[in-house]
This record gives sequence, C-alpha cells and structure tokens, in this order.
Amino acid sequence: MAAKPRRHRPPPPPAGHVVRALAIGAGGGAVFWLLDMPLPWMLGAMTACIAASVGGVRVGMPRWLRSSMVVVLGVMLGSSFTPELFHSIGRWGLTLCGLVAYVAVAGGATYLYFRKVAGYGPITSFFTAMPGGLNEMVLVGGAMGGDPRVIGLTHGARVMLVVFILVFGFRFFGGYQPTGTAGAGQSILHFPLDDLAILAACGVVGAATAVWLRLPAAPLMGAMIVSGVVHMAGITASRPPAELVAAAQVGIGSAVGSRFAGVKLATIAHTTMHAAAGTVITLGAALASASALHGLTGIPTLALLLAYAPGGLPEMSLVALALGIDAAFVATHHLARVLIIIGVAPPFFRSVGGGRKLPPERPPDDD
Repeated sequence: MAAKPRRHRPPPPPAGHVVRALAIGAGGGAVFWLLDMPLPWMLGAMTACIAASVGGVRVGMPRWLRSSMVVVLGVMLGSSFTPELFHSIGRWGLTLCGLVAYVAVAGGATYLYFRKVAGYGPITSFFTAMPGGLNEMVLVGGAMGGDPRVIGLTHGARVMLVVFILVFGFRFFGGYQPTGTAGAGQSILHFPLDDLAILAACGVVGAATAVWLRLPAAPLMGAMIVSGVVHMAGITASRPPAELVAAAQVGIGSAVGSRFAGVKLATIAHTTMHAAAGTVITLGAALASASALHGLTGIPTLALLLAYAPGGLPEMSLVALALGIDAAFVATHHLARVLIIIGVAPPFFRSVGGGRKLPPERPPDDD
C-alpha cells in the first residue's frame, strides 16, 4: 500500500520578519484609519504589507499567530448568533444547497481559464480554481502534486481582490459605511473582567477542540461555535474589546500581504493578472447566484453576494460585520462552502483522472 503524500509546510519566518510585518501592518492600518477608509485596520495592513513584500522587505507571519488572530474573529462571529437566529435558519436551506451549484459552475469555469489561458497544469489549475479555504487548497493541492506557490499566490491575490472590490464597491455604490472596529465591543479599558474571561474561554476551548477534531478552519470554527452557544444561552452578550478586534484585523491583513514576500515581481504580476481574471469569473457567478436566490428567498442580494463571494472566511466575515450585514448568515455559508470543497474536490479530481497519479507540477523557474 502506497504511503500517503506528506503535506509540506514551510518553516515559520524569523521573529524579525514577523515584528516587521506587524509594525508595517499597524502603520498601514493607522494611515487608513486617519484617512477614514473602509475597514481600515485590515485593508491598511494588507496594502502596506503587500507594498513592502513587492519592494523586497522581508516580512512574514507564522500560522500560529494568524490562527490566534482568527480565534478573536471566531469569538466575535459567535456573538452574532442570537435566539432570534432560529427564525431565519429555515430560509437558509435553499441558499446552502445553492452553494453546490455555485462551486460546480464557478470552479469549472475558472478551471478552464487557468488550464487553457493561463497554461497551468491540471492539478494546479484544479486546486487554484476551487473557491475553498486558502490553507486547505495549498496543502491538499501541494500534496497531490500541484505547485503550492502558484496555488497559494493565486488564492492570496483572490482574497485581496475580493475584499477590496466588495468593501469599496459597497461603500461607493451601495451606500454602506463600514466601521473600523467591525462589530467589536466596548474598549478594553472598561470591559468587565468576568465577560473577558468568558470570551477568552470560548476562544481557547473552542479552537483547541476543533483542532483536536481536525475540523477545517479549526481556530475560527471552534471559537465561533462555542461563542455562539454561550451567547445564545444568554451567558454573556459581550463582544470582544475594540482594541483586540483592531489588532486581529492588523494580524489578518498583514498575513495576507506577507504571502507575497520572497516572490519575484514578474511572478507576482503574472499570477495576479490571471488571479484577477479568475476572480471576475467567480465573483460574476456569485452575483448571478445572489440575484437568482434573492428572488426565491427574499434574502437581500448584498447579503447573498457576501455569503457566496470567493473571499476568505475570516476576511468576508469581517466585511459583513463592518457593513452591518448578518455575519452569522455569511460565516455559515462560507464554512459550508469550505466543507463542500474539502470533502468533494479531492475525490472528484481523482475520479476524473481515472485514479492515475499525475506527475508533480513545478514551474520552470522554481528555485
């Protein structure tokens, strides 16, 4: 019996790279905040770290630190789950089922683009086209022989493009006014210690349990579930402190921007160009799905667009919180999409390939 391919994970970046990324990200967030930009701490950090990465500055973010920031977001998302939520869940069945059709159409069309136009290999094209979790697609696609650099860079660019397009599009064309704290609670200076302890326990217990169960997007999913149960039970009604939420946004934005570090400018330009085309395809499919489902369910089109948009789960959830759109609805659909893709994509790819092992795909200039 052949051994399963090992999933290669790069070593964590040096401490100096991490400190530099956070400092640059915080500076970018502060500039965006002063300029009254939408979702300033995440978008500012993302923009600053991308610029630094492209400029050759050595930045990086370890997985554990980004996961810690995501736990804060999970606790905050859980606070959006209220007893009144049960009255709306009945309307979600059709929109959750629609995700299957969306993934098939958007993934299939984007695969054809990456295969026929971008010229990527079949494995790389498939896992680059699937609108699933970034980390999951890089790990699974790399383990199956795809080029993890192209997969990761394309998904990173897709997340960045979707966030910027939706946030600025909603603001200038939809009349929404995102806030910097994105659904956060009161200042930590006035935060009740018992509530702070309860929220911290939700994050630690939820994330640790989800990691132990090997759930996808474990830090976020576990924290969100436990926090949701606690809030629906009425144990607390508090949200994480505003300062902690701003720090989490800086961490998440810096992590996305740091993914471009160490990559040649020509590679970034080439990959981002094709990622932009793929983003247009998947966002177009999301908009078409949202428009159709609005007529069937009555759920607002903008909420459906955010729920189907091919951005990262943490990033789209932050956008929903900042825009005052039902974050529980958006997060649930993004989790469902990730679960569908992780559960279906690898066996589907193997069945289409007839079970044969394809040779690993590496770019000619890989070093």
